[in-house]
This record gives sequence, structure tokens and C-alpha cells, in this order.
Amino acid sequence: MTSNISDKDKNISEKDIKDWEEFLSSDEKLPNKDLKFIKKEISKVKHIDLHGFTLEQANKTITRLIDDCYQNNVSQIKVVTGKGLHSNVEKDPYVSKDFSILKYSVPNYIKSNQELMKKIIEIKDAKIEDGGDGAFYIYLKKK
Repeated sequence: MTSNISDKDKNISEKDIKDWEEFLSSDEKLPNKDLKFIKKEISKVKHIDLHGFTLEQANKTITRLIDDCYQNNVSQIKVVTGKGLHSNVEKDPYVSKDFSILKYSVPNYIKSNQELMKKIIEIKDAKIEDGGDGAFYIYLKKK
């Protein structure tokens, strides 16, 4: 058992050597402590539901939310816009059926606003459990 020990390691006790060799031969998995820190950073998430907002209200609200979240080091915003299924734009033939719906308009507004985009890493479609087609994520840079 001690044949693998060099001269400089002879100050190590037999118990420590035995414990080390048992550890090396064990299949036990140790938790990755670094993941705890990563999860804490990602856990700063805000959520907003824009159902029922007008386009102007939604744009003002999302601007304030992005600014506030950036200042407070929030890393992700989940934005629920809805899918536009209950939108009243169908009644007006002069209104774009796509770009007046918050689902399309809010992300386009954000992407066209250079001041907001300086604070954003990425805008991404939401997972199905977070709203799917009727939602998206905004990943923010650190301040």
C-alpha cells in the first residue's frame, strides 16, 4: 500500500494514505461546488405578463423593466406576450395582423432600441413550459 509513496510524502500518516486510496478506488460522486454559484447567478429571474397591454403600454413597461433589471443584476427576464389569439386586430383591415400583436412587436421594439440592446446578451424563444410561442426570454449583461 505504501509502495507508491515518495520520500517527501513519508510525513503523511498511514490513515491519510488509506483514506486517500479508498477515495481513489471509490465510485462515489462528489458534488460540484462550483454549480452552486452558477445556479445562484442564474436564479435572478424576473417575470412579466403583458396580456391585455396596448402596444404603447407594453413598450414603456418593457423598457422600464429592462433598465431596472439591468441595474439590479437580474440575469434573465421571462416575458409573456400571449400568442395574439384574442387580439382585436382582426377587426381592422388597415392594421398589420402580425406586427401589432405583442408577440412580434415587443421583441422588434427591443431589438430596434440601441440603448436597450447594450444591456442585452440575447433574446430567445421561451420553452414550452414557460409559454412557448407566447413568450420569450431576455438574457441581460452584467452591469
